[in-house]
Amino acid sequence: MIHAIPQQAELEKLAVVTDSIRAAVETVMSGRPDAVHQTVACLLAEGHILLEDVPGVGKTTLAKALGRTIDCTVGRIQFTPDLLPSDLTGVNIFRAAQHEFEFRPGPVFANIVIGDEINRASPKTQSALLECMQEAQTTIDGKTYHLPRPFLVIATQNPVEMEGTYPLPEAQRDRFMARLAIGYPSESAEIEMLDRQEVADPVAALTTVTDAATVTALISLTRRLYAAPAVKQYIVDLVGATRVDPGLRLGASPRAAIQLLRAAKAWAAMDGRDHVLPDDVQTLAEPVLAHRLLPSTEARLSGRDVMTTLKAIVASTPVPAATHATAHSERRAFG
Repeated sequence: MIHAIPQQAELEKLAVVTDSIRAAVETVMSGRPDAVHQTVACLLAEGHILLEDVPGVGKTTLAKALGRTIDCTVGRIQFTPDLLPSDLTGVNIFRAAQHEFEFRPGPVFANIVIGDEINRASPKTQSALLECMQEAQTTIDGKTYHLPRPFLVIATQNPVEMEGTYPLPEAQRDRFMARLAIGYPSESAEIEMLDRQEVADPVAALTTVTDAATVTALISLTRRLYAAPAVKQYIVDLVGATRVDPGLRLGASPRAAIQLLRAAKAWAAMDGRDHVLPDDVQTLAEPVLAHRLLPSTEARLSGRDVMTTLKAIVASTPVPAATHATAHSERRAFG
């Protein structure tokens, strides 16, 4: 497909907006710039995010901070075992006076949907998000409702305290573009965090730095970045290697390849480039692919986890010699 490669002025505008978002979010996420950078990249790629880490490290804070920096609608869902699908998507209510049904939209009808502890909801409720996340629409009583764009789901879950939880099925995990870990802050960052939150909540002090229309335009701009055939082949080689590795019983899907390309484009755009490099793909291979993979029985018995296997695959897959110079020449020929 032929499309116009972004101009330098457009990339500079993108950098200004994304830098403003990152700077605002980092005021409440002390010492975790990598997590913030990856989150904003997923926003540009319009990909859903699964924040998975131990309690108390700032998963919900990160999601709420991102929502406050953008002038858009934000819906929040606290997942519990008794939550019903209609609590997410909405419900039709009969109005006797008008003799008609009125649709009451649920919290998924927002630009950014924050789902807290998604693994505490029943599989039936979790599955209600599948259509929303994949097609940005939901069907209620036979009628389809389109969700606002941009549409981003940021879900959190804890890898501990698994009693009374329902692990996300593979089909649902595959809908998330990336699984991100927040991690513990450094000692200096934690002291800074204590200073900032000693008397007030810094999230409440955040102000918007952009709006939904601008983010939508930047998403379209990001998708126009150039990816050389060699880079696309590299993505296919990585994804294909996960399907034949003896350490894995479930490899990455074709959807994973598409989302890895989109995430790599967003990463390149935030770096001020109009083309994707293999380095972008390598940087994002772990957060985009790891949560979609399942270890084989032999790998589990030998103590080999998915992350170790994926790192070995990335290290052993030949990297195309796509330099900046060759990318520029191919881009000029492209358009």
